[in-house]
Amino acid sequence: MDRSIVMVGLMGAGKSSIGRRLATRLALPFVDADTEIEAAAGCTIAEFFERHGEAEFRDGERRVIARLLEDEPKVLATGGGAFMDEETRAAIAHAGISVWLRADLDTLVRRTARRSDRPLLNKGDPSGTLENLMETRHPVYAQADIVVESDDGPPDETVERVVDALAAFRDRIEALPAQ
Repeated sequence: MDRSIVMVGLMGAGKSSIGRRLATRLALPFVDADTEIEAAAGCTIAEFFERHGEAEFRDGERRVIARLLEDEPKVLATGGGAFMDEETRAAIAHAGISVWLRADLDTLVRRTARRSDRPLLNKGDPSGTLENLMETRHPVYAQADIVVESDDGPPDETVERVVDALAAFRDRIEALPAQ
């Protein structure tokens, strides 16, 4: 593998949990961009959002992801909004293979209800917020190189779907005429 595999999708889609398993399966390092952002900022993402706002968070996120993509190939889990940024999408397209883990609303609501560290869901109606995020983000996530369903089946089945999709993606790329 000569490029990083970048997991994108909404919060609760399984980017970190599937990404970790995928990295193990492919013998690649796993990096969670949110963890790297928190280390760089010296606070949690929720605290950063509260202190500095989303725009400044996205700026830092863009820089951290660009730096992570410069290193050796890895499986990189991004935050739910990262792929929405045009510069970040371009950096991922240049240095990685993007994998959209797509999950339905019920699955996302169930998975995100277990955690309170999601700034965008801490106000009001989490289900309505997720539904709105799906409407705005799904068309952009659809630009990912690969789309894989993330359902409530065993995580290893989702990993297998990603591995199969990566193999099919590589076959398509290798079949293209040389530039």
